[in-house]
Amino acid sequence: MIKTVFNTYTPEGFSNVNSYLFVADPEALINFLQKAFYAEEINRSINETNGDIGNVILKIGNSCIMISQARGQFEGMRTAFYLYVEDVDTIYQNALAQGAEVVFEPADMPYEDRQGGIVDPAGNYWWISKRLVEKGYH
Repeated sequence: MIKTVFNTYTPEGFSNVNSYLFVADPEALINFLQKAFYAEEINRSINETNGDIGNVILKIGNSCIMISQARGQFEGMRTAFYLYVEDVDTIYQNALAQGAEVVFEPADMPYEDRQGGIVDPAGNYWWISKRLVEKGYH
């Protein structure tokens, strides 16, 4: 039964679980993600009543995230992301150049990832990672 519950159509770049961020300044976060992580804007809807961003879909690599203007019960929410890339050091430095704050510098971790940590302008943590071995975590 469980498998059939999740056997449904998902748009390209989406999976069964996806991130949806409500942020105080969505335009700033969108600009940061486009410049730091080469995010591609897929779709944008604007709230016709007040001009706020209702929803923006960004594609980073093979994954999509959604971003919206924080308001009411959906005040700014922070989270953490685990971003797999080929070149951790280059993406890490690019994120810093776009205004990210350092959490920790890239290093080879005991769990066999090369990883660096940053905080984006909306306060979200990003673990920029490359798996150093072709096997799962244990």
